[in-house]
Amino acid sequence: MEGVQSIKQRFELIGNDKKLNRAIEKAIQVAPTDISVLVTGESGVGKEAIPKIIHSLSHRKHAKYIAVNCGAIPEGTIDSELFGHEKGAFTGATQTRSGYFEVADGGTIFLDEVGELPLTTQVRLLRVLENGEFLKVGSSQVQKTDVRIVAATNISMFEAIEKEKFREDLYYRLSTVEINIPPLRERQEDIHLLFRKFASDFGQKYKMPTIRLEEQAIQLLVKYRWPGNIRQLRNIAEQISVLEENRTISGITLNGYLPNSSKTNLPAVIGQTKKEGDFSNEREILYKVLFDMKGDLNDLKKLTLELLKNNDSEKVQEENETLIRKIYGNKEEQPQEQENNVAEVLHLPEPIPEATATVAQPQEDRYHFAEEIQEEETLSLQEKEIELIKKSLERNRGKRKAAASELGISERTLYRKIKQYDL
Repeated sequence: MEGVQSIKQRFELIGNDKKLNRAIEKAIQVAPTDISVLVTGESGVGKEAIPKIIHSLSHRKHAKYIAVNCGAIPEGTIDSELFGHEKGAFTGATQTRSGYFEVADGGTIFLDEVGELPLTTQVRLLRVLENGEFLKVGSSQVQKTDVRIVAATNISMFEAIEKEKFREDLYYRLSTVEINIPPLRERQEDIHLLFRKFASDFGQKYKMPTIRLEEQAIQLLVKYRWPGNIRQLRNIAEQISVLEENRTISGITLNGYLPNSSKTNLPAVIGQTKKEGDFSNEREILYKVLFDMKGDLNDLKKLTLELLKNNDSEKVQEENETLIRKIYGNKEEQPQEQENNVAEVLHLPEPIPEATATVAQPQEDRYHFAEEIQEEETLSLQEKEIELIKKSLERNRGKRKAAASELGISERTLYRKIKQYDL
């Protein structure tokens, strides 16, 4: 069995990262068997190298190796591509066609981006994994195939299963052994090695001197996040090799080729559940407002009950100062109007002497002041209007224009009402 270093040289894999070495070791170990393998990792990390290693070290190495990008095949034709079709099975099927599973019989199929497979195709694939049987599109004849499947994906399979975009039973069939390829940002020691390899290759390809990085540029290269991983690093090395006349690259020059390099790459923890008070839509904001209003109403009920029980507004105000501040605000200097409202709430009529109370009304009628509120509310609209006009004229010292503006009516209307009410 070949070692990790010899496999790296054979497949031109560069890097000494422990996670990368472990992924290669697992590929070497599972290669002689026929178990299914799932390769996971971000886009651009080089997942396609693992199935090649597995196929080349297996007993199937002399049979066909077919790589299929499942995300690049339209949903309507992917069943035909994988399993074949009979003549006349659908519009445009002018002749019988063999699919990849029939052509690769005895070999290996690499299903890249397997998470993009439609659910109907996943059912067909599950049957192949279970007993090696499949049906061509438009055919009722069961066919057998002896194919080893190595799949790869850059999405979270558990999230896809939760969203019902991928079958759970198929996932466990494909991931008998799972091999994860680490992203480039976790292989900082390998970044400069890879860049030098790419720079050397492009220098030979375009017959130019190989570019070299200054120390500042190396530090910038290592600290960059590389969202596109090795593919992005290779593209940037090619751009610089072609476009830069000066073959020694400074940090400022390199920074011009790194998109969004000025942004910080600080880690952030994003929870799956929303925190309390973290509103995601208007409905939750409305719920919060209603709950706050309910709390204020309960506080008012409690304060009113204390007033009715104690019959002493000053004592109640002292004992419930915190509650009053909560309801009417915490500012030390409150508007005069707000203070008047508090005073009105806490105002109680003077207690009636016991002798008078026993004669005038029954003992249980302790809340006679409520009747006074009722009498005030029986005032006619005309009397209220007259009172408002009088108060407005007094405040504005007889200035009708100012009084009319305060009342929200025209000066002519005010003059007519003064004449009407003989004010």
